[in-house]
Amino acid sequence: MCVVGAHIAHRADIGGPDDPPPPGAPRVSCELVFATRVLGIDPGLTRCGYAVVDGRGPNGATAVAIGVIRTPAGDGLPQRLASLRRELAQLFAEHCPDTVAVEHVFFQVNVRTAMSVGQASGLALAEAAAAGCDVVQYTPNQVKDAVAGWGGAPKEQVQRMVQARLRLAAPPRPADAADACALALCHLAMAPMRARVAAVAR
Repeated sequence: MCVVGAHIAHRADIGGPDDPPPPGAPRVSCELVFATRVLGIDPGLTRCGYAVVDGRGPNGATAVAIGVIRTPAGDGLPQRLASLRRELAQLFAEHCPDTVAVEHVFFQVNVRTAMSVGQASGLALAEAAAAGCDVVQYTPNQVKDAVAGWGGAPKEQVQRMVQARLRLAAPPRPADAADACALALCHLAMAPMRARVAAVAR
């Protein structure tokens, strides 16, 4: 049975686009009230990191849930994949993300690790698509560049930036959870440009 990390916050209710503003509320631009929920996934079979992050406005990012899904190493591959699928489906159902950002790994020295990461990644992509989410992939260098400002930044620097951007008391642990946070933050940084490119392409 998988073990899902504890949630560190709860989702705040956000009024729909047709909800009237409260009396006396100041008028604000559409850019400032735009809100989106991103689920970052750092795929892995032994440890699959996840982070649910709400983005609101140009600089507002709030962690909703951070954790790691674990599957028992002693179970067979089909059972472990089934356990991971169930836990991912539960995450999608519970948090209803708008977008799922999954790490795109191009190279792995360890072939066995590469296979398990690829299997977990494919499972995450398929479950996200089945849940009706937008699905995006980012390479580690893209994530580092978006979060730390440099594609070659060490993991420790990225983790400190994640801590600062999400206003956490400490960097997320384990590293898989921190990587998932960085993926979500990467998408929040890249989303406006992706939206503009998509609009021009239409």
